[in-house]
Amino acid sequence: MRFTAPLLLLLTSTAAFCQDLGTRNIVLQEITIPNMPGLQAFAWGQHEGEWLLIGGRTDGLHQRQPFAAFLAADNNTMAYVVNPQAQQVWSASLATLPTAVYMQLQSTNMEFQQVGDMLYIIGGYGYSTVAADHITHPRLTAVNVPDLITAIKTGQPVAAHVRSVVDNRMEVTGGYLGLLGDTYMLVGGQRFVGRYNPQGPDFGPGFIQQYTNAIRRFRITDDGTSLGIADYEQVVDTVNLHRRDYNLVAQVFPDGSWGYTAFSGVFQYGANIPWLNTVDIDASGYTVVPGFEQLLNQYHGAHLAAYSASANRMSSVFFGGIGRYYFDANDQLIDDAAVPFVNTISRVQREANGSMEEAAIGEMPALMGASAEFIRVPEVPEVFDGVIALDDLQGDTVLAGHIVGGIQSSARNIFFVNNGTQSDATTRVFRVLLVQDNATGIAEGALIAKPVLAISSNGADELLITLDLPSTGFAQLDLIDSSGRLVRSLLGARMPAGPQRLRADVRDLAPGGYVVRLRTGDLTEALRFVR
Repeated sequence: MRFTAPLLLLLTSTAAFCQDLGTRNIVLQEITIPNMPGLQAFAWGQHEGEWLLIGGRTDGLHQRQPFAAFLAADNNTMAYVVNPQAQQVWSASLATLPTAVYMQLQSTNMEFQQVGDMLYIIGGYGYSTVAADHITHPRLTAVNVPDLITAIKTGQPVAAHVRSVVDNRMEVTGGYLGLLGDTYMLVGGQRFVGRYNPQGPDFGPGFIQQYTNAIRRFRITDDGTSLGIADYEQVVDTVNLHRRDYNLVAQVFPDGSWGYTAFSGVFQYGANIPWLNTVDIDASGYTVVPGFEQLLNQYHGAHLAAYSASANRMSSVFFGGIGRYYFDANDQLIDDAAVPFVNTISRVQREANGSMEEAAIGEMPALMGASAEFIRVPEVPEVFDGVIALDDLQGDTVLAGHIVGGIQSSARNIFFVNNGTQSDATTRVFRVLLVQDNATGIAEGALIAKPVLAISSNGADELLITLDLPSTGFAQLDLIDSSGRLVRSLLGARMPAGPQRLRADVRDLAPGGYVVRLRTGDLTEALRFVR
């Protein structure tokens, strides 16, 4: 039996001894925007710092009863323009569009990508008066962002700034749309027709659900009048691409190439729990990342991508949402197969050698972040597709962007008691600041020195554990299995400040995932490894 590399790092407190992103930490600052709409699972574009928000829903978590789930009354039928600096909001109805297009642009979980002035929108799920049913819309729609923003702000007609075409290959909801060069990649998602029903497709009103299990690559042809799809091809993998409602995050890979990573997502075939593996996608194909599992923040939500060229380090940060695992008030890693709402802020970091590690680096101020969006400030330097160029940031405090909308829940697990009042689409907006010499958190906070814990394997039989305590004190080091059960205590003693190296015999451990947890004073760290 051997350890699978790379190891997965899980930090359990909200402040880190190391910086979150290069030399900077993440600080959230809530702002109030009067008349801000509450939206979740929407599409967005931007122009000169103003946001265009289209589609999504105005309610919270969908109810489980078919007659109450995804009600058309909770569709967002408006287009909104938001100026976060001036804290102003404008809106216009999209009802003057052709009916089928109007139906699409009030749907949920559309895929979208902005290129220049054009926002391309694909698919989406919701009630259609044309079909007299809930459908996944088979459409590609182009929205001229600056022109529509101007029309909305000046009260002019909106229809001239929206074009759409029917294409059944675009009948996808809950996937993601990436772009490499001039090739679009529609990754994952599903085709869902009919009313949601947790009892299954053949119970009650019934429904059709077909995961795409695919990466669909194509070009969008657009001369300003005609709109279409060219050079279409797809690859299908019913195991590794069977996911929806996940996060597709742009990446700079260790060799300098660009691509995307499909993180987690739902659902596994055998149970309604998220996938744990991740898939790297580049211009030539895709690869399942070996030996890495994403335990935190597994559902679609606001996320930030950042790259340091000097360190050749790629960071993906996830802000709250929904996940199977979370840390409780006692820093215990909880495995909840009901997949609850979480407030965890986590980071997945890819090093120059290709190893990946996951860390919990902070908390949102509530159970929120699911189906929210991170909207990057245009002036922030990027590598590509929103990946922040960390080495090019100037100043002690940089406004990276905003977390907008999403679902805020009153409790972790509300699905079976949900009558529509336990959660909502939030109107809250948070500035995301990248700050030097500050701690991850809400508003400002002081950096808290923490112990450092590192582990590596010496063949299959032994763990090498390194401690670097900031001060002398009692240290407790425990070995925990994947269910949270204490396997054994590795250390319980007063330890001096500074680096210490320990060895632990693990020849008797059964194959599986384990956590080495360090407690000293009020601080805790944990590292996960797989035997």
